[in-house]
Amino acid sequence: MRFLCVLFLFFAGSLRAQDHVEVDVELFLAVDVSRSMQPYELEIQRRGYAAALVSPEVQEAIAGGFLGRIAITYVEWAGAYDQRVIVPWTMLASPDDAAAVAGQITAHYADALRRTSISGALMHAADSIDTNSFDGLRRVIDVSGDGPNNMGRPVTLARDAALARGITINGLPLMTQDVGIMARWNIPDLDVYYTACVIGGTGAFVLPVTDWSEFEDAVRRKLVLEIAGRPTRLWRAQAQASAPYNCLIGEDIWERNRDIFALP
Repeated sequence: MRFLCVLFLFFAGSLRAQDHVEVDVELFLAVDVSRSMQPYELEIQRRGYAAALVSPEVQEAIAGGFLGRIAITYVEWAGAYDQRVIVPWTMLASPDDAAAVAGQITAHYADALRRTSISGALMHAADSIDTNSFDGLRRVIDVSGDGPNNMGRPVTLARDAALARGITINGLPLMTQDVGIMARWNIPDLDVYYTACVIGGTGAFVLPVTDWSEFEDAVRRKLVLEIAGRPTRLWRAQAQASAPYNCLIGEDIWERNRDIFALP
């Protein structure tokens, strides 16, 4: 009986493996939609990702892969339990595939959500990568955000857990200038924070965006590097090798201001 059980488990595992589609990379796009993001910024993000996916550069990178196909999902995130799947895991192997995904992204215009939990986004992304129906030669989380983690698990713990699963994390810190109440939640060295506290894995990098006019180009460049799998660091925070960084700075800011403001 024990032999039969082992045999059954073996064949069941083999069938599950056969159900999975091999791709060059499993790419999880984790896009910040916290309350600190203005409606026009949300639209710029969606249109920027859509335009980048259908660009000739990204299509060339996909076609130039070992298998010539990738798997992608586009998920908006905010608080620890606020993750909206806009595009479920989908295979991209042609310009038509990319155009269909771009259409899904730009057809969605939901409002922003409360708080900022990069850790929640990373944990959700890692679980999603582990349970999808694709087997990637590489597995990558591409996370964008305009502020530090201020909710949920400490971001370094979530990062380390994802890295332990063999997942690379790249960062797109949005360092555009907020005004008024929203500026209270910003930190001037978000790029350093992402470098010290968020990214990791083989070839991990950050690509800061300092003006929304740069966004589409930055996303296109980032996707090409992630899809092509060229280990590089587009930018290295100058303070990375200096004093240790306070990776709980977002939580500290929240605690100082939670009684004054109910945002973000």
